[in-house]
Amino acid sequence: MSLIRYSVLVLGIAVATFALAWAVALRRADVATRWAAAFGVVLAVANTIAAHALVQWSFRRSTQTFLGAVLGGMVGRMAAMLAATVAGVLLLGLPKVPLALSLLSYFVLFLTMETSILYRRMSAGATPPGAEDAER
Repeated sequence: MSLIRYSVLVLGIAVATFALAWAVALRRADVATRWAAAFGVVLAVANTIAAHALVQWSFRRSTQTFLGAVLGGMVGRMAAMLAATVAGVLLLGLPKVPLALSLLSYFVLFLTMETSILYRRMSAGATPPGAEDAER
């Protein structure tokens, strides 16, 4: 799946589910809780799009490049998400629990989605990372 298609799918899911959360619970919540939930969604969306971009970029490269991009990218994205979460709580004064619930819920949803997309891609016969190196 291309990065653009994936991004549109992720944004569509995020908007639809956030609208549902708004209708069910967030409209009655205070402003800080709403901002914390929205901040969590934005962090999770940015994280999954960055992860997909790294996989797309590195997929047909060598195994070493693929693993470096994916694992190094994972460490970098985790550090960036931690920094953004701490900044949201300390600098913006966002409540911790709504931020954590929102971020973790969307993180798990998008991780599951990305894993299933990659699994289908590999099952469909896509060339795995490093396959070009093995043929040489």
